[in-house]
Amino acid sequence: MEHPDNTNKSGIGCVSRRSFLKGGAVVGGTIVLTGIPGMEGKALAAEMTHYPRMLIGRLSELKANKPVKFKYPDDGKNTNSVLVKLGVPAGGGIGSGGDVVAFNALCTHMGGNMSSIYKPADQAMGPCSFHQSTFDLTRHGIIIGGHATESLPQVLLELDNDDIYAVGMIGLIYGRYDNLKG
Repeated sequence: MEHPDNTNKSGIGCVSRRSFLKGGAVVGGTIVLTGIPGMEGKALAAEMTHYPRMLIGRLSELKANKPVKFKYPDDGKNTNSVLVKLGVPAGGGIGSGGDVVAFNALCTHMGGNMSSIYKPADQAMGPCSFHQSTFDLTRHGIIIGGHATESLPQVLLELDNDDIYAVGMIGLIYGRYDNLKG
């Protein structure tokens, strides 16, 4: 057992597991990557995927709890998405009420198409006809029941006056290893 003054029974200083891990992270994060060709003196950075910006609707034309189907991020077979004005604030929502969201409508468990299975009373997508997975659209498409273990992929939206644009994705579309290379 660690003593409060970080010494063991003989009085010799010791390092807690937490301190060791913190120190290792700091050391690991400061190592210069000189052993990799072309990386001399450079830090690693995450690569940002660039999605197309696509007009998918107009805010003034949306009716509460009436989903609008669209294809995004490409015209592939697994790009069934829905845009919906929920009538209540939602994670990632746009508009004056923060209630307009969009999701890919393929169940993350086995790819069941749920684009026609929206439950307005619960602001939920599902249940999927395969294994009954249901997703909460007010909380970034989180799973609320069924076999799925991942949230629905959320379409990032941008509002430009009355125009609604899809500009990216959060999450991976079912059956793909890359959202842009279906």
